[in-house]
Amino acid sequence: MTTIQDKISLRDRYGKVGVRAAQKELDRLDRHCRRFIELSPFLVMATSDADGRCDASPKGDAPGFVRVQDEQTLLIPDRIGNNRVDSLENILANPRIGLIFFLPGYQETLRVNGRAEISTDPALLDATAHAGKPPKSVIVVTVEQAYMHCGKALIRSHLWDPACHLEKGAFPSLARVLADQIDGVDVAETEVVLADNYKNELY
Repeated sequence: MTTIQDKISLRDRYGKVGVRAAQKELDRLDRHCRRFIELSPFLVMATSDADGRCDASPKGDAPGFVRVQDEQTLLIPDRIGNNRVDSLENILANPRIGLIFFLPGYQETLRVNGRAEISTDPALLDATAHAGKPPKSVIVVTVEQAYMHCGKALIRSHLWDPACHLEKGAFPSLARVLADQIDGVDVAETEVVLADNYKNELY
């Protein structure tokens, strides 16, 4: 297998960075970045532990669930889940964080990189509460880089094209997958538990 081992070989393979691609990077959130985040109902959060082991976690809620506190600061509510807290443990070991925000039907995305910390400040919990229910914690992100990302990946994937959406049953249910992966898991029982969890334990 032939692999690239150094930056010179990498750059020789890909060529120079385009002028606009190099210039578009900001060190803060301008009005366009802030508006994108205010409209976004979904993001993917990338973190890694002290040894560099990576994790990417989806975060979603109503548009504007991530609060823009100012041009350098984002507040991301961490609501109830399965209590694995992989991302949070990573942040404790390594505060570096990468975010990519999506808008349904919009082919471009927004990338934000920076440093994160975990807050349980009552004021921040109240500010990011849903229907009076505060999150478990708030991930406070200090922005170091922000830039719009072109839409080629979403165009190639046809992510927003309804004609390309999978039909129900094309992939097995989560309950079926868990039953195949974990000894002793009952599919029917797990379906009931998941349905209740999705209905009553989102917040």
